[in-house]
Amino acid sequence: MPQQVTRNPSEVPRSGRRLSNRLHALIRWLHIYSSLLGFLTVLFFSVTGITLNHPDWFGTGHESVREASGQLPEQLLPVAPSEVDSLSVVEFLRSEHQITAGVRDFQQDDDQLSIAFAGPGYSADIWVDRTSRDYQLTETRLGLVAVINDLHKGRDTGPMWSAVIDISAVILVLISLTGIILLCWLRRRWRSGLATILGGSLLFAVITWMALA
Repeated sequence: MPQQVTRNPSEVPRSGRRLSNRLHALIRWLHIYSSLLGFLTVLFFSVTGITLNHPDWFGTGHESVREASGQLPEQLLPVAPSEVDSLSVVEFLRSEHQITAGVRDFQQDDDQLSIAFAGPGYSADIWVDRTSRDYQLTETRLGLVAVINDLHKGRDTGPMWSAVIDISAVILVLISLTGIILLCWLRRRWRSGLATILGGSLLFAVITWMALA
């Protein structure tokens, strides 16, 4: 006769509790360290949200405008517009005037070239006369508030800062989701916590609807 194996009734629940405890520890670890990792991100986008929403409180900071002029080398500006090497022209102007911002626009016709550089809180516009090869530069540098506002919006910031924004968004989502999951482990508070989340979400939806109406 096959021998019967008796099981402790508490074995399965105990293994389930161990799995639950490990999952709880993992979620708590993710929440704590994603919060620490994203601390400066949350602070930055919170502060710049206020500066963007209330520009009259802060202004744009100190603004400086610089004008300069010069002449392009003859080899950079042939007669036919199609022969202009835009990259060489841009690099020449960067070197001459220490411009580090990206190129927003480069246009040319039979009479002139127009090149626009742009970065956070920065712009430089250059007009080149094709006949004389003379150019005029107008460079504008705005203050710190304008710079951080442009960083908040991701305007003229380049691919590296765009990646920073994407990573920051992922971190904020992770903080939010792990916080909600941790709430579910609090037996005495999860109902009131979820009710608060629901109430806040409904309030946000109503305010959004009223703002768009």
